[in-house]
Amino acid sequence: MNEKNKLLTIGQFAAMHGINKKTLMWYDEIGLFQPATINPENGYRYYNYHQSPILETILLMRELDVSINQIQEFMKNRSAASFEKLLDKKIADVGQRITHLRAIQKTLFKQKQNMVTLLTMDLSEISIVEKEERCLVTVEINRTTSFEKEVEMITAETEKYQLGRLHDASYGSMISVASLQKGNFDDYSKLFIEIPYLPPKDGLHIQPGGKYLRAFHKGNWDEIPSRYETIFDYAQKQGLILSGFSYEMGINENVIDRSEDYIVQIEIPVKSFTKVQA
Repeated sequence: MNEKNKLLTIGQFAAMHGINKKTLMWYDEIGLFQPATINPENGYRYYNYHQSPILETILLMRELDVSINQIQEFMKNRSAASFEKLLDKKIADVGQRITHLRAIQKTLFKQKQNMVTLLTMDLSEISIVEKEERCLVTVEINRTTSFEKEVEMITAETEKYQLGRLHDASYGSMISVASLQKGNFDDYSKLFIEIPYLPPKDGLHIQPGGKYLRAFHKGNWDEIPSRYETIFDYAQKQGLILSGFSYEMGINENVIDRSEDYIVQIEIPVKSFTKVQA
């Protein structure tokens, strides 16, 4: 006798597929998946090996969050064409979930790096770091833009890019180096949103890769001009030519309660190095 034709008890069949036998009993009760035979004397359910692929298909669809009603409909009209159609949709869904999970992973890595920075940083230190090019979503602002309007614009952009949660992205502000050099320390022109999985395309701001001057500011926002003066004095002494925008981003909002403990990371592209006079 072919071993594959042997009948298995409901417990054996459930164990073979890694499920509870109550699941098989429920599937039988709703007419979704029935045993090969039922003992008329004691009502025991028995299954055979050839039913395994069908059950695995059902379990796969359940794992993909296909509803019981949809599975029942599929099982009534099971065909290669209908299964291909269902698989195409679920492949697309899984792709979106993978993209989202990768974005979350990148956000977690970034937040962890921020925590490492907080634990090891010297707030007075100014350093040169290497950064990769990245794409930013930006909204235009000026001195007269109200906080309410900024929130409205940021919300619109997060909805446009289908961000499920605010933590799926990083946020910050931009002020041009030209404005800073003129002493216009409140001349912010853009707010930015960094979305981890965003590909380059028209309409996005490209933050160039390369060397950046990095510094930090802690405390009252009114004191940030003095920090920039220190930064530009350092750049001059080191023979650094700064360009583009200064990118400001808070790095400790999720671990503080007081605004005076707020730490801003400042990063400014280094265009070139000049020869410092001895």
